[in-house]
Order: sequence, then structure tokens, then C-alpha cells
Amino acid sequence: MYQLLIRPLFFLFDPEKIHHFTFALIKTACKIPGISFIFRSLYQVTDKRLERKVFGLTFKNPVGLAAGFDKNAVLYNELANFGFGFIEIGTVTPKAQAGNPKKRLFRLIEDNGIINRMGFNNLGVDAAIKQLKKNKGNVLIGGNIGKNTDTLPDNVIEDYKIAFTELHPYVNYFVVNVSCPNVGTFAKLQDKDYLLELLNSLQEINHNFQNKNPFY
Repeated sequence: MYQLLIRPLFFLFDPEKIHHFTFALIKTACKIPGISFIFRSLYQVTDKRLERKVFGLTFKNPVGLAAGFDKNAVLYNELANFGFGFIEIGTVTPKAQAGNPKKRLFRLIEDNGIINRMGFNNLGVDAAIKQLKKNKGNVLIGGNIGKNTDTLPDNVIEDYKIAFTELHPYVNYFVVNVSCPNVGTFAKLQDKDYLLELLNSLQEINHNFQNKNPFY
């Protein structure tokens, strides 16, 4: 059905609009009694052989959803019904930002791929926390953090420290995004000494929490 009907229909529209439409569709469907149970029955597999222990965390399986899909943590509870071992929200920046000008998401139909030039569009750390407070605890959550595009190079570390500190109680691990090619300049973050300064700063914050969150 997907190949013959749904995919051709969706491909008639802008990919970013379809992304948001799909979000609304899943959100609405999971509000219908019994639908979440059906999704779990179809897609969740419980098998000890699939478990992975990494950085002190136990993942139910090694298949997860990377950052960029649920940027603002609005759908992770529903997406957990589809059997993911973890879901990574973000990239989250301290302040909300619109991202790059549209059109910024492009289909490569012949290659079965997509070019993403979104530019860290997100509603900011406060909006993500508001959603993460609704966590039902059905899947491990990763927090992918980054800098705001308009942040000056000398203030970049402060952006990461804010996002790390604010999100820490609500996620299980962090990904420190220092290499996105379509968000201003990351040149300074490619410098070894500056990168070590950033990671050491985050580790100092991490030690101040009773529960330490791994990050990479």
C-alpha cells in the first residue's frame, strides 16, 4: 500500500510539509483507543539478545531514531510505540530559531535519499523541556544539543553549557553536535584545544548532577 498509494501521494507535496503532516497524523492516530497497542503489537520486539549496554545504559535494541526527526520532542512518546531502542531529540539550541530559509529539504528520488539543509530550526530548550516533562518512560531519550546560529564564536561554549544544564534532568544521554555543515560556522569547534575546553566544561557540569549522563 505504501509503495503503490501513500508514497506517490506524499511525493506530490513539499517534503517539509509532509513531515509535519505525518507528525499530526501519528499524534492523532495514537489518541484513538487501541491504536497505540496495535502499533506496539506490530513493531515492538522484546528479546534479550537485542539488548545493548553502552555507557552504562541498557538499550532494548540497537535500532534508534536519530536527531532531526523529532526536533522539539513533541512525538517521542508516540514514536516509542514503533519499537525503537532509543529516540534522540533535537538538535536543541538555547534559544528558538527559524533555521535556514525555505526551501531547505530536498528529495533525491533516484537515490532514495533526502538532502537536509534545515539549519537547527527548533523552538529552543524551554519548549523541549515542556514536552519532555510528559515522558512516559517507554524509551531512552537522547538530547542532541547545538549552538544558536547567531552566537558569536567566543560565546559558543556558553550555548552548549546552557542546553546541557537545562536538559540534563530530562534525557538519558547527550550528543554534542559540533559539526553540522549548514549552521553558520563551526570552524572554531574543529580546533582540538577549543573542543577539549567545551567537553571538559560539560563534564564539570555533569559531575554536579547526582545522575551522570554520558555524552559524546
